[in-house]
Amino acid sequence: MTAEDLQPYQRIVQDVKDQVRLGRLKSKDKLPSTRELASHYSVAPGTVQRALAELRAEDVIYSHQGRGSFIRESAMNAVADPTAQAIKRLEEQVAELRERLERLEASDSK
Repeated sequence: MTAEDLQPYQRIVQDVKDQVRLGRLKSKDKLPSTRELASHYSVAPGTVQRALAELRAEDVIYSHQGRGSFIRESAMNAVADPTAQAIKRLEEQVAELRERLERLEASDSK
């Protein structure tokens, strides 16, 4: 699916997630106002609101009435590439198995 296939609010959601993934947006960073985002993406404020609602539902951001929207501390986990997450889990499992094997070999040599 290309960016052209996405609805305007989905493009905003994807862009914010990409910025988190790339480290351009970090934990507790404040997002621009709805008006600024609407201008930046050339969309209506309602479209931005829908994107922000989606990002809140996916635990990427949190919002405070009157203060704005901010990147969650756990945002990187929420936007992580599923393949990268699977590789990380496999690496952890291999490291654990390696440690077990080394303990077994050490106990066998005694």
